[in-house]
Formats: sequence, structure tokens, C-alpha cells
Amino acid sequence: MTELLEKLRAALADHYAIERELGEGGMAIVYLAQDIKHDRHVAIKVLRPELSASLGHDRFLREIKIAAKLTHPHILPLYDSGDADGMLYYVMPFVEGESLADYMAREKQLSIDEALQITREVAEALSLAHSFGLVHRDIKPDNVMMTGGHAVVADFGIALAIDHAGGEKLTQTGMAIGTPAYMSPEQSQGETNIDGRADIYSLGCMMYEMLVGQIPFTAPTPMAMIARHTMDHPTPISIMRESIPPDLENIVFVAMEKTPADRFRTAQHMVDALKGFEQGTTTKLRQSAMMQQRATGMHGAAPAAQPWWKKLALPAGAGALAVAATVLVLQLGFAGEGARLSIDTGLDPTSVAVLYFEDLSRDRSGAAVTDGLTEELIAELSTVSGLNVISRNGVAQLRGSGLATDSIARVLETGSVVTGTVEPVGDRLRVNVRLLDGFSRAELGRTEVELPASDILALQDSVAASVAGFLRQSLGEEVRIRERRAGTSDDGAWMLVQRAEQLRGDAFEHEEDDPERAVQMYLEADSLAALAAERDRDWAEPVVLRGWISYDLAFLAENRQQAIERRESAVRLASEAIARDQTYGDAHHLRGRTGYVLYRMATTPDEREQDRLLEDARTDLEAAVDHDPTLANAWYALSNLHYDRDDNISAVMAAREAYESDRFLSNMNDNILQLYRTHYDLEQFDDADQWCSEGARLFPGNLLFVECQLFMLITDWADADVDRAWRLAAEVDSLGREEHDELVGLRARMWVAGALARANMPDSARAVMAATQAEPGVDPDLQLASDEAVIRIILEEYDEAIGLLRRYNAANRGHGLSTDRDLHWWWRPLRDHPEFRAVAGS
Repeated sequence: MTELLEKLRAALADHYAIERELGEGGMAIVYLAQDIKHDRHVAIKVLRPELSASLGHDRFLREIKIAAKLTHPHILPLYDSGDADGMLYYVMPFVEGESLADYMAREKQLSIDEALQITREVAEALSLAHSFGLVHRDIKPDNVMMTGGHAVVADFGIALAIDHAGGEKLTQTGMAIGTPAYMSPEQSQGETNIDGRADIYSLGCMMYEMLVGQIPFTAPTPMAMIARHTMDHPTPISIMRESIPPDLENIVFVAMEKTPADRFRTAQHMVDALKGFEQGTTTKLRQSAMMQQRATGMHGAAPAAQPWWKKLALPAGAGALAVAATVLVLQLGFAGEGARLSIDTGLDPTSVAVLYFEDLSRDRSGAAVTDGLTEELIAELSTVSGLNVISRNGVAQLRGSGLATDSIARVLETGSVVTGTVEPVGDRLRVNVRLLDGFSRAELGRTEVELPASDILALQDSVAASVAGFLRQSLGEEVRIRERRAGTSDDGAWMLVQRAEQLRGDAFEHEEDDPERAVQMYLEADSLAALAAERDRDWAEPVVLRGWISYDLAFLAENRQQAIERRESAVRLASEAIARDQTYGDAHHLRGRTGYVLYRMATTPDEREQDRLLEDARTDLEAAVDHDPTLANAWYALSNLHYDRDDNISAVMAAREAYESDRFLSNMNDNILQLYRTHYDLEQFDDADQWCSEGARLFPGNLLFVECQLFMLITDWADADVDRAWRLAAEVDSLGREEHDELVGLRARMWVAGALARANMPDSARAVMAATQAEPGVDPDLQLASDEAVIRIILEEYDEAIGLLRRYNAANRGHGLSTDRDLHWWWRPLRDHPEFRAVAGS
């Protein structure tokens, strides 16, 4: 008899005769008792001591009274609650039956009729509870009792009462309200405004399990499970069980939509859909995202759209691409001039590429104005609902390529192309703009705008309005250019910024071949931006531009101190810009990104100051993407920051946002690598392999994407393919020698030893490790020792692994081992080793 049971018996002796323990869960221990007054069996649930200690007892007891008001045939009522000698408890009927979890463990898959009935009864219970403002928060088979062939939901209002009574103290305990296998994405992310749609998501997961015989997602750790609920789609039900009708499958997937707004609006709507299925009327229900993806053949986490650089890697060159496009035009037939193609070309007319306008001035002196007009038009059209406008990065990559517009349209996957010219005529500027069909090059509209060169902003607005008119006619829908969020009415200030931007771009091009000239050009650009900021003291853009110039100059610093000073200057300028416009996303991006770099530089020995730097950077980057979700580089920086904070789930989500925000991100290779490594660390090896393969296809010859293919071969997930491991190692070695890095090849051979260990060839693995030794000076940080430790763990040679990690620690600050957080799966087998804590803490 436990001490807790004795204490509880003594405290409740006047009201309940406690007989025995029935079981325990994440939040409470359950006892069978006899209600002395009413002569009936009851179940008494006692909150775990560590949870009870974190709650405000009076608040909990007030909150739980709300649950006692619920009266419904499918809700297990609440009889009593209280504080027994410091132990919080509540009393419910003892149900003679079994839980739905027990029932499914025995039956595996339920019949369609039975799954429908149980789901409908639970949804009806939810509908009543939600009308009282009660969200269950932990709908799962364990909390559904089966009695008399019907479902009864237990523990209503308990999770909410605990949440309200716990506040920040509950968060500090690390205890989560909910069960990862059934938890909605918004619940797992800690959102505070959880509503009934979280329960609907959990119910959808439970219905999936009843029909399929297994939960929607499996994962080795709770965090990995949460990540899969946030990002992945489950295996289609009809694949697992062919007898499931599409309409029923769609009901499940509408309930399981990632975004709450896409689910059933209320539990009653779900009840109606379930009843409608029985009556044959569910065709009126909208199609879920999962069903839509199946209809278009898109599955899994890999991106469906094909970025342009993937296509450029296939032909021998731009000429081959143009020939291929021409052949396709001849095969499909050419639509007449000015007409839309009747053939489905796969190019969406609402996807628009604004190509850089051509400067027709004799000495090309109008380049800054021309580029400025183009980029402003891209920015303004990007605000139009219903249009997908290719980013500056996307069109800039093809600038000067010589490709025809139809070839460019295929590369960018865009159905509409805008081209233009800017020509000086005396003291005026004449702008010609054309809208072309992306497939046929047929002209859909043309306009000419001519205004005084001094009235550049009016010219810019006129061009934008003209293009909007083209699109309105072409696409058959209203296209309206929104008023610019942040701008200037000073033509001179705008011109100065355009010239400064052009100089900054030129400076970047000269960084490697002539760094001194690059510095001078950056400084000239800064002077121009400073003049613009002075002319218009309310305009934030020139101040941010100066900040980015300081950020760029830091990479050309003569020493560490100068680099720090330039980055601190960038932070000050970003703060000045935010003072001018607090909603300017790029200003927050600049301050957050630069602050994060300063954190990575370890500019202060004070750990609290370092923590503050990281937290301020996170706050700024989150503000940046909140104000402007299209800032792909801010999403990418935020992903890296989360990764540094060991928050892999947030890291992978931010990296996905970066990918979706701008498929033409200049550092897309790094972003895809980030997607690979976060999934790898989360043990989501299917996703990791997809992103590694995607990176290898998009960036052939990139060392990191060859390495990641090799890394995949040391996981339990991969087939033991030693021959492929040797081929990849040879490729890594070759690429490493091109970079004059001998250690790269040595580490690749060490990973081959890992593949041999996975292939159950321990002697060969040991022989390769013994032969993989670095000459003095090649591996000063003992990276090979850390790598070998991983291989020794695969071979279950734990003492050798500990010894290697001890050597590695002597040369480095640490290797990511920790006893107070989730351990990377590489090191997990060492957890019970007697010397593990000593090595992890050294």
C-alpha cells in the first residue's frame, strides 16, 4: 500500500472508502472507491503531486465546478471535487466497461457503422461542452469509455481547469496538457487561444485510428510526433483500407486540417456531416486539403512545384532550354496573336513575372531609375490578392540570360510576363510596358506612359496602374494596387535610394576580385542613402538601406573589432528605422539578423548578456515575419536561430516558410540543407531524405548534399548499401580536394565505416576506422573522434565511444550532449552508461 493511498484514505474517510488503485495517466492516479453516502462505486482521480504543487488550488476548484454543470448522455458526469490534505481530486462515476483504447486494442479496426456512431456521439458531447466554453484538450481513446455499446467522454473540463489554475508555473514544470498522438498543431505550439476546433482535430485523429487500426502518425519521440502533426499529411485511409468511401475519408481529413479555420467550424457541423454521410449528402462538404492533394497527385513533405534552377540543370544550356520550349510550342499548336491559349499549358495566368525593364538611355545612365521602377512594380503587384508575383530574386537570376519570354515563363512557371523599356526624351521619361502570354508570347496589352523625369513617383504609380489594367482585362477579375505601406513623396529621396541600391549591388559584385573598391562603393552608397534619409525624415527605407550596407561592410572588415563595430552600427540604424516606422518588417529583419550574428560571435563573456542578445534577435525576427510574411531571408535567419536554441520543430517550420515565401531565395541551398538537418535530428528520416535528394538535384556537385546522402546510410531507416557509401565517399573526397580540405575526405571514409556497421560488418567497420587517421594539424578539433564515437555506438562499443567523446571534449567546448534536454539520437544509447553524466557535463 503506497503512502499516497494511505494519506488519501485518511483524508477522505468520512465520504469515500477507497478500495484499490485502478491505474494512472499523465495527470492523475485513479482509485476505485465506495461512495459511503450514496452507496455506489466511484472513480476518484487524484492529480499527481508534482502537478498539484504547480496549481492554484482555489482556482482549480472554482474552474472545475463549470464541468460539473455538463449533463449529456455521452459525457461522464462530475460528482465531486476537493482538496484532501493538499491533494487535488475529483470524483466521477465508475463505469462498468472498458475504454475505447482497450476496445480498439482488441478489435484493431472498427466497422464503418461503429466508427461513425462513436465519432458522432463524441462530437455531440463536444458540441454541448463547447457551448459552455469548455474545451476538453485531451480527446483520445483512453478518455472515451464504452458502456452499453455507446461512447461516454470522461475528464471534461479537467484540462482547462488545470491550465487556468496553473498559469506560468505549469509551463515551467514542462508538463503539456494533451497527448502528442492526438494533439492539434496549435495546441502543441503553445497557443493561448485554444478553442473547440482543437478537440475536432483530436476527434479526427481518433476516427482515423478507428477506421485504419493505427494512429495517423508514428514517431520515436513526443517532439517528433508533434512535428509530424504540424507538417505532415497522414497516409490516405483508402490506401490502408480500400472499403472506406471517399466522402467518409474526406470528413476525417476536414477534421484534421492543419489550420483551425479549415476544419469544421463547430462540433455540430461535424455531427451534421456524419449524419449527412449516412444520408448520402456529404458531397456538399468541401474537399479537404489532403483530398485535394491526392486529386493532383501530390503527397508527402517534398515540394510539389519545380523551382527554375532545377530545370536549368537538365538541358545543356539556355539554348537547349529555348529549343525545348520551341518544340513544345510546335507540338501543341500556336494560338493566334492576342488570344489566350485554349490548351491547358500548366502555366497559371495569375502567376506574373515582371522582367527587369530595359534602359534605353545612350550611356545607360538611367539604370538606377529603370531598376527602381521594376522593383517597385514587383513590390506593389505582390500586395494584390489573387496574384502570385515572382520575387526580385527570381527574375534577377535570369537577367541577361538571353532567353525568350516563353522560355523564361517555363523556367519561372508563370503564365503572364510583363516587359518594359525606359527611354529619356528631353527632360521627360517615356515608359513602354507590355503584358505577354507566358506560353505563346502573344501580346495581351500595351501602354505608354510619359511624364517629367523629375516626377518619378507619379511615373511609378502610373506604370503600376497601367499594368493593373492589363491584368484586370486579361484575368477577368478586379486587380487593385493597394496604397504603399511605406513610401515617400519626395522624388529626390526616391532617386537617391535607387542609386544607392545600384551601387550596393555593384559593390557586392566586386567583393572578391577587388575588396578595396567594393568598400569604397559601399561607402558611396551609404552617403547617398544618408542624403535620402535626411531629405525625408519620416521614410524608413533609406535608414534600413544604410543598416544593410553596414552589415555588408562587416564582412570586409580588417579585424574582428571592426566587424563588431559595423554590425553594432547596423543595429543602431535598424532601431532608428523602427522609430520611423514600427511596422517596417525589413527593419526588424535587419536588427534581428545582425543581433543573431553578434550572438554567434560571442561578443561578450557575460552569459546573461549573450542570452539577451539571442532573445532580442528572436523577438525582432518574429516581428519581421509578422509584419511581412514574404521576407524569406528573415524566415531563414529565424530557422537558424531556432536551431541554435535546440527548437528543431520551430526551425523546420521557419525553413518551410522561407521556402514557400520565395522559391528563388539566394541562399536556397542553405535553406534546403536546414530542412534536411532539422528533419534528420527529429528522426523524420523520410522527410530528411526527400530534402537531401531535392538539394542534390537542384545543386549538383554541392559537397553538402553529397555528404547528407552519405549520412542517411548510417541510420536504421536506410538500407545497408555499402557500395553506394563508398561511391558517395569518393565523390565527397573529390569535392573536398577541390576545396583543399583533406579532413572532408577522411570524415567521409569514417561514415563509410558507419554504413559497414549498419550492414553488420563490424570487422570491416573497425578496419576502416583504424585506417582513417589524420596527419598532425589536419584535425585540430578532433572531429574524427566525434565521428568515430557515433560508429562505436552503432557497434555497441560504448566504453570506446565514451573515451572518444572525452578526448573530443578536451579539444572543444562540447559536442551537444546534455542530460537536461532531449538527447540527439546518436548519443541516446549512452544514457545509461555509468560515465555518461561525467562526459556530458565536462
